[in-house]
Amino acid sequence: MKKTRSALITAMVVFFISCKEKQTHGITAQQIVDKSIDACGGDLYRTSSISFDFRGMTYVKENAKGQKILKRIQKNDSLDIVDIKTSKGFERYIDGELIATPDSLANLYGNSINSVHYFAYLPYGLNDPAVNKEYLGDIKIHENNYHKIKVTFSQENGGDDFDDVYLYWFNTKTFKPDYLAYGFHVNGGGMRFREAYNERVVNGIRFVDYRNYKPKASSSSINEIDHLFMKGELELLSKIELKDVAVSPGNYN
Repeated sequence: MKKTRSALITAMVVFFISCKEKQTHGITAQQIVDKSIDACGGDLYRTSSISFDFRGMTYVKENAKGQKILKRIQKNDSLDIVDIKTSKGFERYIDGELIATPDSLANLYGNSINSVHYFAYLPYGLNDPAVNKEYLGDIKIHENNYHKIKVTFSQENGGDDFDDVYLYWFNTKTFKPDYLAYGFHVNGGGMRFREAYNERVVNGIRFVDYRNYKPKASSSSINEIDHLFMKGELELLSKIELKDVAVSPGNYN
């Protein structure tokens, strides 16, 4: 009887400690994200005009009367192509002339523009209305401790890829997101793990580049991808590099 009671008490203690560890001294996923946004740029993400070059194209974020305008600018031979994504939809201009774009292509181009801008301004987008955040606990990666947070999206306002799953690792001291991973379903599906490097602050906003990895084994689980990274079981696919980043006060009136 004493052994049973002792075992029960031990189990309760272990359960209590486990719960406390997962709560990380009471901090929530929302509080972690809020602290991260404050540490990386805060309200400047919303009010600033931003431009950068990525893979041969220029991306621009502007504000007009409180509306966010996302642009992608490219030169094709002698043509200037400007793609614009707003809350009202997508538009393409070639040499300044509005071109009719089929809905299927408009959706494809709009999603591509939104994706590049989204990753460039992380962690700011993690407070979008469709984002659901769940705290998963602490983990140590390369001598640093991290808050591990799972992000999913509601179907409403969650975009075409609302069922994708993201993971973020926030440094417990700086609250900066040094790693992220995501699972996707398009083109046969897969997983990616990104390691931030080349951190710089441009007029108050943090920007990073990423080393982009994938698991060597296709059967890997997204929840264990951090452990695969530490064991060297990811392979480098590419580097995500933003060049000529510029930030200026925006017109947010």
